Amino acid sequence: LMWSYKFDAIDPIKHKETIIINTINYGLWSQWKWLFDNYGMKNLKKIISEIPKSEFRNDRALNLISLVLSIKKMKYENRGLKIQAKRGFARA
Repeated sequence: LMWSYKFDAIDPIKHKETIIINTINYGLWSQWKWLFDNYGMKNLKKIISEIPKSEFRNDRALNLISLVLSIKKMKYENRGLKIQAKRGFARA
């Protein structure tokens, strides 16, 4: 799930958003259960609700996690604009 990251450098608290996104996008149910156990359902719902919908690559997985956590509405943000802002690019 975290093949593009230095696993030793990942902190479950500091990098929780990245862990959650990758686990929902590519993880198995057993790995999703790790999220539930480690972050808690209520906290996980809050975190996922604030992550832009465009960060999730798998609509079926996103629909399932939304159903499991009773998430009614996801945040929308253009992924390209988010990446540009993160890198410090200004729009012309």
